[in-house]
Amino acid sequence: MFEKIKSRQQAVEHEALYRNSYKLLAATNSIDPQLYKENDVKRGLRNSNGTGVVVGLTHVGEVCGYDTDENGNKIPREGQLFYRGYSIDDLINNIIEEDRFGFEEVSFLLLMGKLPSKRELEVFNDILGSHRELPEGFARDMILTAPSNNIMNKLARSVLALYCYDDNPDDISPTNVLRQSINLMGYFPAIISYAYQAKSSFFDNKSLHLHPPISELSTSENILRMIRPMGEYTDLEAKLLDICMILHAEHGGGNNSSFTTHLISSTGTDTYSAIAAAVGSLKGPKHGGANIAVIRMMDDIKKHVPDTGNKSKLDDYLVKILKGEANDRTGLVYGMGHAIYTLSDPRAVILKKMAKKLAVSKDLIEDYLLCDYIEKRVPELYSEMVGREVNMPANVDLYSGFVYSALDIPNDIATPLFATARLSGWCAHRLEELVAGGKLMRPAYKSVQPCQEYVPINERPTTLTLKKNKLMSQPE
Repeated sequence: MFEKIKSRQQAVEHEALYRNSYKLLAATNSIDPQLYKENDVKRGLRNSNGTGVVVGLTHVGEVCGYDTDENGNKIPREGQLFYRGYSIDDLINNIIEEDRFGFEEVSFLLLMGKLPSKRELEVFNDILGSHRELPEGFARDMILTAPSNNIMNKLARSVLALYCYDDNPDDISPTNVLRQSINLMGYFPAIISYAYQAKSSFFDNKSLHLHPPISELSTSENILRMIRPMGEYTDLEAKLLDICMILHAEHGGGNNSSFTTHLISSTGTDTYSAIAAAVGSLKGPKHGGANIAVIRMMDDIKKHVPDTGNKSKLDDYLVKILKGEANDRTGLVYGMGHAIYTLSDPRAVILKKMAKKLAVSKDLIEDYLLCDYIEKRVPELYSEMVGREVNMPANVDLYSGFVYSALDIPNDIATPLFATARLSGWCAHRLEELVAGGKLMRPAYKSVQPCQEYVPINERPTTLTLKKNKLMSQPE
């Protein structure tokens, strides 16, 4: 755990310093919650009614989950999601009706601000296809030689490394950033797939399967081909993953990773640094890891309630989860509730319809019905528990978790898939910040630390005392 040391005594000292730091760090970094109220601090950039603090304007996406009255109170409504002014329902319904892949078209829309013509989309796909293959030696040197146990960390590192393969990495003119954005969108499927294969081989002792990407295939087809041992997939599987990726491509500028992209881009830094930071943001379990949590929660429920048709026992276990007595004991039913959507998450509504088709084709109706029951019953159980009616719609993670599980997509790659989908949204927000922002983001933090008198080093108390070659903790 610790760096190499010269003696046993040093090892004792080093370990004790870390071990004894907990109380010190807690004491020197804690802030009285009352101070936030007294100073009118918008914790988490949230207003007192839970709405987000408006910090910018955007053309890229819009998330509508409630209306407000004259007093600023939320009025629940059915959720809507717009990409560049187009309803997500209209985009996906047309793609489904025409029975084709649509993620690349939606990516063009987010980046360019307009729907492509047939020829424009062909050219865009041709550019993407020409960057499906990673630069020569990249997979060997950057991914396979130093595999990571976490694909998101490997993804961030790989994005930063691509800076070195770019002949013009620091030019932040819109046309150059557009070039870099499209190149990254082409590279991402191979990066996450090879990183997963390397992790599986090195850490899980599984066989290493490396399939080259095919330039003519869609993003979702290439991903399924490269993560599976034999590279096999069905048209339904690929098109359902394509729908998932469209639904995850954008969600307004206020989500943490898109805001991170705006924040980092406002400094004038390069594209690779900005996107690597967004990947780091999405990795956080409070942001991008919820679909994995849904999969794990479902496994836990089926383990403790083998007969999910027994609604009484299922209700009892769901209540235990809500009370923090079961699953991961957080009190959260993953896949339920949203910060903005109040009555429905439009992404969940769309994905639920597609999930049912997949459930029928894969003989997973019982698992699908479990998701459906959780969606309907959890809000009722929670309302009964707290003694008031609570709006708690299913969010996109409930059914994306089911879809990923049904598609045999490993947990390790669920969040990297999210990142691959959201990349087009991040790049669109980066372009918007560079064109329209023009001002370094610099929010304020008010200091609540009292001034202190300087104490010479020989007069300072210590919590560590040496005695008979042992390190002992002494309270101050």
